Amino acid sequence: MAYSNLHNVSIKGVSACVPRNIVENKDYAIFEEGEAEKFIATTGVERRRIVEKGVCTSDLCFTAAEKLIEDLNWDKSDIEVLIFVSHTADYKLPATSCILQNRLKLPIDCMCFDITLGCSGYLHGLNVISSLLSSGNAKKGLLLVGNTQSSYAAYEDKSAYPLFADAGTATALEYDPNADEMFYHFSTDGSGYEAIIVPDGGCRNPVNEDSFKMVDFGDGIRRSRLHEALDGMEVFSFGIRRAPETVNLLMDKFNLQSEKIDYFLFHQANKFMNERIRKKLKIPVEKTPYNIADFGNTSCATIPLLMVTNLNKQLSSQNLKLVLCGFGVGLSWGSAQLSVKNIVCPDLIEI
Repeated sequence: MAYSNLHNVSIKGVSACVPRNIVENKDYAIFEEGEAEKFIATTGVERRRIVEKGVCTSDLCFTAAEKLIEDLNWDKSDIEVLIFVSHTADYKLPATSCILQNRLKLPIDCMCFDITLGCSGYLHGLNVISSLLSSGNAKKGLLLVGNTQSSYAAYEDKSAYPLFADAGTATALEYDPNADEMFYHFSTDGSGYEAIIVPDGGCRNPVNEDSFKMVDFGDGIRRSRLHEALDGMEVFSFGIRRAPETVNLLMDKFNLQSEKIDYFLFHQANKFMNERIRKKLKIPVEKTPYNIADFGNTSCATIPLLMVTNLNKQLSSQNLKLVLCGFGVGLSWGSAQLSVKNIVCPDLIEI
């Protein structure tokens, strides 16, 4: 079990950007009669934001970052760290963070690197960038987190296509000796790596002629080895077991009290799954906001996107204690407790 507690870092702002293009699951042509209603009732996903061809995760994150920097009135020359968290990078190489440093016109003495993680990625990114800022050697940093999940989903795969969507987010953090302490817990079980996987396209299985062949797996699942394969039952079992576990371990380790937490923000994986998790933890409904009906599963972007869509006014005007929990591809999961105080939180951006 990996725990950490960090001092001297505060979140100054959060922004999010989604595509204007809205896709309704009730119009998904592959569904047979009655299937759309059943899928929506089970997953909670009614519609999703999907990028147009040629739009990448970095474009969404760039737009979110530009707006956040502007609203914070930050001098770009003061930004010394940029971390990009995604598994839908612009290229195999170079790192997308380097490209974003140039696009954002940040100084050349800005440290930049990518973290290739999915559903738990926002928490890992927060932990890493906060660790870099906590000493005071660097004063300001940007965490850019997002995915264009739709690029991995085969249209003819009922298990994945109507679930995944696209978003990019930006979180601004700053060295702050007066900041409240942050608490984290992380775990990993790589034995389950095949539960959520794109089999071909990496160095282990390079792209070949067979990579493009569409294979029928039955039950409305038809995809190639360049599409995301999702073992729904395995992922469901994993989520309802590990998400409550990490939250309980975090709360117990750092003597945190549930009644003092204003909101519990869970990765927006699946409404049925998340409700099982909420009930296991005995968390009141009003403390667990959802946006999955309108935005689907955007992987590592779900938590900051949820902050912008559902808690915009509260974040901008109140002091809040939050518990965050992410779980998924890897298999990787974790949780965090942090405080936010009157942060900058622009309205959702659409491009």
